[in-house]
Amino acid sequence: MESSNAASGGSTRREATRQKLYEAAVTLIAEQGFSATTVDEIAERAGVAKGTVYYNFASKSVLFEELLRHGVELLTASLREAAEKTARDGGTKVDALDAMIRAGLVFIDRYPSFTQLYVAELWRTNRAWQSTLMVVRQQAVAVVEGVLRAGVENGEFSEEIDIGLTASALVGMVLVAALDWKSFQAERSLDDVHAALSRLLQGRVSGRH
Repeated sequence: MESSNAASGGSTRREATRQKLYEAAVTLIAEQGFSATTVDEIAERAGVAKGTVYYNFASKSVLFEELLRHGVELLTASLREAAEKTARDGGTKVDALDAMIRAGLVFIDRYPSFTQLYVAELWRTNRAWQSTLMVVRQQAVAVVEGVLRAGVENGEFSEEIDIGLTASALVGMVLVAALDWKSFQAERSLDDVHAALSRLLQGRVSGRH
């Protein structure tokens, strides 16, 4: 039996390999589409043997499904940490939502190709991984729902808001605005984009405040 250190080292190496495969796959699929991307190309881009791909994932479809799951779980963790840090610092629920907007922008700035793929796949209903994508999407939205629900309970937000739809709208706002930023307004800074979305969140677009 392997020692715990050896087992840990093996797990770390495998995670590093899987991360390289994720990065190779997301870049290639963003460039040329899922159907046109081959396992050979993913292996070559990742700098590993083709067999390594199949050792870690049963097929290209499984790799892509796990890539989507992995990416959205990273985004969800970023949103949750932003909300929890705001709570620890004594901030309001609006502050928490604002921090989550920034966390989402930071994530998208770091992983623009993944975000592009994720948004594209949300509109496709004939993929084998659609059910997985819906599950992990709901995990991200649920973090925002939790903050909104707590804000309603403490009187910070109106009881009339539709929590589910509002949470989805906030997540969608960040995704679409960030993709527009990366694609058409790349000269703008993250701080600038965050400030614009923050004004929307806080209702400061009418000029009455």
